[in-house]
Amino acid sequence: MPNHTIVALVQDKPGVLNRVASMFRRRGYNISSLTVGHSEMADLSRMTFVVEGDDATVEQVTKQLYKLIDVVRVLEMSEDEIVAREMALIKVRATAQTRSEIIQIVDIFRANIIDVSPDSLIIEVTGDEDKIDSLYELLKTFSVRELMRTGRVAMTRGAGATGQDNGRTSSNDARAQRPRNHESIL
Repeated sequence: MPNHTIVALVQDKPGVLNRVASMFRRRGYNISSLTVGHSEMADLSRMTFVVEGDDATVEQVTKQLYKLIDVVRVLEMSEDEIVAREMALIKVRATAQTRSEIIQIVDIFRANIIDVSPDSLIIEVTGDEDKIDSLYELLKTFSVRELMRTGRVAMTRGAGATGQDNGRTSSNDARAQRPRNHESIL
């Protein structure tokens, strides 16, 4: 099943994340990745979901998101229209004998060593999922102690704001046509 990136602009209020996650749970949709953060607009946050499924599943997810009162805008982004990145922190065992080899691998991936201790290194890497997976696979030979990934963040290419000109919203949803508080700045 292909991965789809869905971005929802939501009210920045307590309980919104819980309501969105509960909707996914009730409907039986799996979230592969979820990232939430403040947007460029006051009182709105942007949620980026990566979900597996066919086009019908993604359209259903979009419609269900629009039913939630705190959701202002939903956009399903095409993979060829976005710039997507993920960040990871990887703690790897490092001895005096292996430290230089690990540093060479980190340099090849244009990653950064952000913490050094006598027996480990913490590496920060930013890029697409494949880049992070590849670095992780190479570092596993040195014994990875911890891995923390942020999940995908994405924006549409070009000058338009998310939801303005490059993405697809559900055309069958009456709420998509209804003006919202922040509609003029989207």
